[in-house]
Amino acid sequence: MAQAIRLAMSELAEQAERPEDWLRLIRSRRVGPATFYRLLAEHGSVAAALAALPGIARSAGVDGYEACPTGVIARELSDGHKVGATPLLWAQPGYPVALTEVPDAPPVLWALGDLSLLARPMVAMVGARNASSLGLRMARRLAEGLGETGQVVVSGLARGIDAEAHRAALPTGTVAVLAGGVDVAYPEENADLLAEIAQSGCVVSEQPPGCQPQTRHFPMRNRIISGMARGVVVVEAAARSGSLITARDAADQGRDVLAVPGHPFDARAAGCNRLLRDGAILVRGPQDVLEALNIGGGGGVGGQGALALRAVPKVGSAPEPRPVAARPAPQDLPEGDLPAAILDRLGPSPLAEDQLIRDLGLTPQAIAPALLLLELEGRVLRQPGGLLSRTDQG
Repeated sequence: MAQAIRLAMSELAEQAERPEDWLRLIRSRRVGPATFYRLLAEHGSVAAALAALPGIARSAGVDGYEACPTGVIARELSDGHKVGATPLLWAQPGYPVALTEVPDAPPVLWALGDLSLLARPMVAMVGARNASSLGLRMARRLAEGLGETGQVVVSGLARGIDAEAHRAALPTGTVAVLAGGVDVAYPEENADLLAEIAQSGCVVSEQPPGCQPQTRHFPMRNRIISGMARGVVVVEAAARSGSLITARDAADQGRDVLAVPGHPFDARAAGCNRLLRDGAILVRGPQDVLEALNIGGGGGVGGQGALALRAVPKVGSAPEPRPVAARPAPQDLPEGDLPAAILDRLGPSPLAEDQLIRDLGLTPQAIAPALLLLELEGRVLRQPGGLLSRTDQG
């Protein structure tokens, strides 16, 4: 299903679209990136998708549904203009090409600063907030070495490893991906660094300008960091570090995962050591990163590293669901019973959409309308990596 939607989207990418319409659709209630792309592929344009949305919601039993008001979008565009930010639309000029390969990429990115950096190859670097002095030195060494070869260093502006990587890469190019608006420094101690990056680097976010970051925004931010990059280098990470979420996203997206080893007694190295145990590429310096990603040798996005985390179980992910006992193929189900069949197959543990399609024995085209209705009803939740889960309402 994802491939069919992406093919349709690539054909639509050449069409001229209004940022106002894109923002209205993605800001509408219960419309996330996956639903956005599905609606666009099915209706041919964002404007047509907006017009169809109330009717779709009505069919799902959601009365009085309205798309995001135009006044809200006008304020968002005005706020963006005031801070000097630019909205970038998926697959349109200026949007990071590597990020278009990610199935749940943001339909709209706000960007502030030197937009030309988004067209250059990137390597992501993440790590511990309470980094050790050795960790900070390694982050600085890696960022400087990668920058000297023309790589843009992308990170999340968190304290510790992120901030050190940004500072070291400022002279050669760095991109900060924020969980809140492009003009909102988090943590506040990095306000001066944010101002420097906005001046000589680039700041991006899928949230509206002025938006204060919420807890749920950080995992969403992480998938952008990894999606923009050829690979993700984890410098220091505890066993439950948020950096491991970025590493998992990278593996899901087909990017290489690299890690700096640490002492077994240092809790700040537990996450990196686990990544290495599970197949991540060991990093001792910039040269290891360059060789793993085949930089300078014609390697494309994702690199050609011999060891890739994508081949092993996801770090920090939910356990794989147990095999479900065989059931009669539901090809002959009445249309009204299909949503119930979908909910019957889903639970709180995430399940890949492709697996759901195989379990039901139907075509992606047959499942798409019912799945969209369940999303709009709030009974099915989409998660990064093409995963689906059933909500409490389901």
